[in-house]
Amino acid sequence: MAEESNKTSLLPVDSPFAKLPDHLLIEIFIRVPIVKWGQLLCVNKYWADLFRHDCLWYAALIRCFPLAGQGKRWPGPIPRGMSKRRFIALYTSKCIFGLDDELGEVVGHTYMFLKEQLEISTLPPSSGILHGTMIADQFIACGKSRDRAHELASMIWIAVIDNLEENDQTFLLLKRVALEGDVFLPYPYSRSFKVEWKIFERLFTDFRDCLHDSDYYDLLGCAKQKFPQPIPATWLGY
Repeated sequence: MAEESNKTSLLPVDSPFAKLPDHLLIEIFIRVPIVKWGQLLCVNKYWADLFRHDCLWYAALIRCFPLAGQGKRWPGPIPRGMSKRRFIALYTSKCIFGLDDELGEVVGHTYMFLKEQLEISTLPPSSGILHGTMIADQFIACGKSRDRAHELASMIWIAVIDNLEENDQTFLLLKRVALEGDVFLPYPYSRSFKVEWKIFERLFTDFRDCLHDSDYYDLLGCAKQKFPQPIPATWLGY
């Protein structure tokens, strides 16, 4: 009885949607534009519950990304997860990087892995360890060349840095990564120049108001040591 109440809540009594079985609701939902899914969750608890089940996400995965249904071996240690996580990884990769093939899923999962490690962990591993995991254990394990692995990892780092929220946690994280001692890692395991630049760029632009005197001069000195070209004028002046 409670299930029927949840299923019809906020729906007219004579609404045909109130009587549809789950598999038909799922077929309808996965044809609704993804940006509208949040509205479906708000209709009633029953519909919201459907979005918690793997069957809906698997149907959405196969419909939106048909290649995802091919049972290929998953390379590397970064977990693939259930259908919902796979869908989010592929959707993220398509929206941010324009990829929706097999490589797109690897890139999407690696992006999610790095972002979660940086945002959620109270004490994330060193950036060198994270970078090595992405390069050696994930992309090279997929059969990518050293150059391509380095390029993909750099692309993901820059996207993650760009999409970190502007808050105190991100400021402290970026400051820690920027000031990490230089540990020699051979190519392709070293972070690219573009990634290093992006970290300092965010600190000196988005987080300028968070910098104290000592922070500013420590970071500025570190930047002058790291980069051969002149420091941009927008980074100067405390």
